Amino acid sequence: MKFAVIGTGKTGGKVVEVLDEDQIVGPFDSTNKPTIEKLKQADAAILFVPGAAADELIEPLMEAGIPAAWGTTGYEWPSDLDERLKARKLAWLQASNFSLGMNIVRRCLNIIGQSSSVLDHPKFNIHEIHHIHKQDAPSGTAISWEQWLGQDAKITSERKGDIKGIHQLEVKTETESIHLKHQAHDRKIFAQGAVWAAEQLVLNDIEPGFHDLSTIFDNVMQQQL
Repeated sequence: MKFAVIGTGKTGGKVVEVLDEDQIVGPFDSTNKPTIEKLKQADAAILFVPGAAADELIEPLMEAGIPAAWGTTGYEWPSDLDERLKARKLAWLQASNFSLGMNIVRRCLNIIGQSSSVLDHPKFNIHEIHHIHKQDAPSGTAISWEQWLGQDAKITSERKGDIKGIHQLEVKTETESIHLKHQAHDRKIFAQGAVWAAEQLVLNDIEPGFHDLSTIFDNVMQQQL
């Protein structure tokens, strides 16, 4: 299977590392932009690009007609994107965090949020730490954590060093605290997850449209039960 790798930064570079050379179409970046003809050589695209670049890439990818796994965060997707993908019978997905382990955390957060009604006035705090070059704060993952939790949470952010990503939840009452933590040790987990997600778009019968990784993950897990 061949993948058009778009974006060669901290995470995009890891995608290049985890793939075999003959699996890569590109890689592409701001100095080597993908053309529709080159994109058509790939079975799917994997993108780790900022929002400004996403604006320029949506149309060429649409014209190329290939599935795409997007790791772009802090971006407001076009309101008609899902409709346009369905019209072209294309399946794309996006994720704030491609760690497959994070999807296990997501399920834990669902349970914590749903079960917290038994606690006495719980307070929810989410703290995220990333490298100093990360542009968005709070991180897209921290925002997703609050959504997965299904409870209003205080989100705080910290930027230091070259930290790949630390996310922590504290549920606190007057009499007890519950902690949940996920820490990325190597950006390879995001690259491996993105490759896995792109493979699902090609190999599984995914309905056309714009999906979240969590939906694809849950569907695949359900098929394996």
